[in-house]
Amino acid sequence: MKTISPAAHVVERMLHEGFAAGDTDIVDELCAPDLIEHQFGLTGEGPAAIEKVKRGIRTVHGAFPDLRFTVADIAEDGETVWVRAEATGTHTGPFLGPPTGREVRFTVIDVATVRDGRIVEHWGVPDRFAILAQTGGLERLGAG
Repeated sequence: MKTISPAAHVVERMLHEGFAAGDTDIVDELCAPDLIEHQFGLTGEGPAAIEKVKRGIRTVHGAFPDLRFTVADIAEDGETVWVRAEATGTHTGPFLGPPTGREVRFTVIDVATVRDGRIVEHWGVPDRFAILAQTGGLERLGAG
Protein backbone atom coordinates (compact mmCIF):
# COMPACT_ATOMS: atom_id res chain seq x y z
CA MET A 1 0.00 0.00 0.00
CA LYS A 2 1.27 3.44 -0.95
CA THR A 3 2.15 5.76 1.93
CA ILE A 4 0.80 9.29 1.64
CA SER A 5 1.83 12.43 3.46
CA PRO A 6 -0.18 13.87 6.34
CA ALA A 7 -1.28 16.78 4.09
CA ALA A 8 -2.57 14.43 1.38
CA HIS A 9 -4.34 12.40 4.08
CA VAL A 10 -6.23 15.56 5.14
CA VAL A 11 -7.55 16.06 1.60
CA GLU A 12 -8.50 12.39 1.27
CA ARG A 13 -10.37 12.53 4.58
CA MET A 14 -12.43 15.49 3.32
CA LEU A 15 -13.46 13.42 0.31
CA HIS A 16 -14.18 10.16 2.14
CA GLU A 17 -15.44 11.31 5.55
CA GLY A 18 -16.94 14.62 4.44
CA PHE A 19 -18.48 14.38 0.99
CA ALA A 20 -18.91 10.60 0.75
CA ALA A 21 -20.02 9.92 4.35
CA GLY A 22 -21.83 13.23 4.88
CA ASP A 23 -19.96 14.20 8.07
CA THR A 24 -20.04 18.01 8.26
CA ASP A 25 -18.15 18.02 11.60
CA ILE A 26 -15.03 17.02 9.65
CA VAL A 27 -14.92 20.55 8.21
CA ASP A 28 -14.26 22.04 11.66
CA GLU A 29 -11.52 19.47 12.25
CA LEU A 30 -9.76 19.65 8.89
CA CYS A 31 -10.28 23.24 7.72
CA ALA A 32 -8.71 26.35 9.25
CA PRO A 33 -11.25 28.82 10.66
CA ASP A 34 -9.98 31.41 8.15
CA LEU A 35 -10.36 29.01 5.19
CA ILE A 36 -10.30 30.57 1.74
CA GLU A 37 -12.57 28.55 -0.57
CA HIS A 38 -12.51 28.99 -4.36
CA GLN A 39 -14.84 26.22 -5.55
CA PHE A 40 -17.72 27.47 -7.68
CA GLY A 41 -20.83 27.78 -5.53
CA LEU A 42 -18.86 27.56 -2.28
CA THR A 43 -16.58 30.58 -2.69
CA GLY A 44 -15.90 32.52 0.49
CA GLU A 45 -13.56 33.17 3.37
CA GLY A 46 -13.58 32.41 7.07
CA PRO A 47 -16.81 31.33 8.78
CA ALA A 48 -18.85 31.93 5.59
CA ALA A 49 -16.60 29.52 3.67
CA ILE A 50 -16.81 26.93 6.45
CA GLU A 51 -20.62 27.05 6.36
CA LYS A 52 -20.70 26.86 2.55
CA VAL A 53 -18.47 23.76 2.56
CA LYS A 54 -20.75 22.15 5.15
CA ARG A 55 -23.77 23.00 2.98
CA GLY A 56 -21.93 21.51 -0.01
CA ILE A 57 -21.35 18.28 1.91
CA ARG A 58 -25.03 18.06 2.89
CA THR A 59 -26.11 18.74 -0.70
CA VAL A 60 -23.75 16.24 -2.32
CA HIS A 61 -24.33 13.52 0.27
CA GLY A 62 -28.09 14.07 0.08
CA ALA A 63 -28.02 13.67 -3.70
CA PHE A 64 -25.59 10.71 -3.75
CA PRO A 65 -25.81 8.95 -0.36
CA ASP A 66 -23.77 5.99 -1.62
CA LEU A 67 -21.03 8.22 -3.09
CA ARG A 68 -17.55 6.69 -3.13
CA PHE A 69 -14.22 8.16 -4.16
CA THR A 70 -11.19 6.37 -5.55
CA VAL A 71 -8.11 8.54 -5.41
CA ALA A 72 -6.29 8.08 -8.71
CA ASP A 73 -3.44 10.59 -8.39
CA ILE A 74 -1.82 12.71 -5.71
CA ALA A 75 0.95 15.25 -6.23
CA GLU A 76 2.52 17.60 -3.73
CA ASP A 77 4.79 20.61 -3.67
CA GLY A 78 5.46 22.10 -0.28
CA GLU A 79 2.12 22.83 1.38
CA THR A 80 0.11 22.33 -1.82
CA VAL A 81 -1.63 19.01 -2.56
CA TRP A 82 -3.29 18.09 -5.87
CA VAL A 83 -5.72 15.16 -5.89
CA ARG A 84 -7.57 13.59 -8.81
CA ALA A 85 -10.35 11.31 -7.65
CA GLU A 86 -12.95 9.26 -9.50
CA ALA A 87 -16.39 9.33 -7.91
CA THR A 88 -19.35 6.98 -8.29
CA GLY A 89 -22.78 7.22 -6.76
CA THR A 90 -26.49 6.85 -7.32
CA HIS A 91 -28.44 10.05 -7.97
CA THR A 92 -31.28 9.67 -5.45
CA GLY A 93 -31.64 13.29 -4.31
CA PRO A 94 -31.87 16.65 -6.08
CA PHE A 95 -28.61 17.84 -7.67
CA LEU A 96 -28.49 19.80 -10.91
CA GLY A 97 -32.04 18.62 -11.41
CA PRO A 98 -34.46 16.14 -9.89
CA PRO A 99 -33.28 12.72 -8.66
CA THR A 100 -33.07 10.12 -11.41
CA GLY A 101 -31.91 6.94 -9.68
CA ARG A 102 -29.09 6.71 -12.21
CA GLU A 103 -25.55 5.74 -11.30
CA VAL A 104 -23.04 8.46 -12.14
CA ARG A 105 -19.27 8.50 -12.53
CA PHE A 106 -17.34 11.73 -12.50
CA THR A 107 -13.90 13.15 -11.81
CA VAL A 108 -13.02 15.60 -9.06
CA ILE A 109 -9.82 17.65 -8.99
CA ASP A 110 -8.89 19.21 -5.66
CA VAL A 111 -6.02 21.57 -4.97
CA ALA A 112 -5.48 22.43 -1.34
CA THR A 113 -2.96 24.30 0.72
CA VAL A 114 -2.56 22.39 3.97
CA ARG A 115 -0.78 24.01 6.89
CA ASP A 116 -0.42 22.46 10.34
CA GLY A 117 -2.83 19.67 9.41
CA ARG A 118 -5.64 21.95 8.23
CA ILE A 119 -6.79 23.15 4.83
CA VAL A 120 -6.21 26.90 4.62
CA GLU A 121 -7.09 27.36 0.94
CA HIS A 122 -8.94 25.12 -1.51
CA TRP A 123 -9.90 24.93 -5.18
CA GLY A 124 -12.30 22.14 -6.15
CA VAL A 125 -13.34 21.17 -9.67
CA PRO A 126 -15.98 18.42 -9.77
CA ASP A 127 -17.00 17.50 -13.32
CA ARG A 128 -20.56 18.84 -13.13
CA PHE A 129 -20.90 18.50 -16.92
CA ALA A 130 -20.44 14.72 -16.59
CA ILE A 131 -23.09 14.65 -13.86
CA LEU A 132 -25.50 16.63 -16.05
CA ALA A 133 -24.89 14.31 -18.99
CA GLN A 134 -25.44 11.14 -16.94
CA THR A 135 -28.54 12.36 -15.10
CA GLY A 136 -30.34 13.61 -18.20
CA GLY A 137 -29.76 17.27 -17.37
CA LEU A 138 -28.40 18.00 -20.83
CA GLU A 139 -31.53 16.54 -22.44
CA ARG A 140 -33.69 18.69 -20.12
CA LEU A 141 -31.73 21.71 -21.35
CA GLY A 142 -32.13 20.62 -24.95
CA ALA A 143 -28.36 20.17 -25.28
CA GLY A 144 -28.10 16.38 -25.17
